Amino acid sequence: MAGMSRVYLARHGETEWSRTGQHTGRADLPLTEHGESEARTLGARLVAFSFAHVFTSPLQRARRTCELAGFAGRVEVVPDMMEWDYGQYESRRAAEIRAERPDWELFRDGCPGGETAADVGARADRVIARVSALDGDAILFAHGHFLRVFTARWIGLPPDSARRFMLSTGALCAVGYEHGRAEAPAIALWNAV
Repeated sequence: MAGMSRVYLARHGETEWSRTGQHTGRADLPLTEHGESEARTLGARLVAFSFAHVFTSPLQRARRTCELAGFAGRVEVVPDMMEWDYGQYESRRAAEIRAERPDWELFRDGCPGGETAADVGARADRVIARVSALDGDAILFAHGHFLRVFTARWIGLPPDSARRFMLSTGALCAVGYEHGRAEAPAIALWNAV
């Protein structure tokens, strides 16, 4: 909370699996042509902003989005910003999983051989502690479920409440503090595409 700055959140552009609704955690998939277009559009929207800090997940879909948005030369890779580890559910669609486990809910149940919401929340908390200690605005290029959990944790909600936030590919969001007060973390912008 050093400078009480804003943190912008950029979800990567479309991949083949995000297009088809497959869980894409640690699989390191490239952007589709449409995803690259989303990243360039995001960059055009960000040209008016000035960021003191730029961070990205190590996965290529986030790194490429960051690059196409115009931030390749000044980015720091943060492993804690990787997407949810879906374990045995990697590459599977929610409908396929529910055919076997009708009551399954990602944010409540997590994934066998992968992470729980609390695991992702712990990583998000570490990133929040890091960016909160910085001066100047920051931007994070990362993934849908990670950014949803990050936002829930930013505003003091438990990680599983992230299920209430929808987030499109190529979307821009921002979190900060209402009236610059550390005790009032808030969402300033959500799912702008």
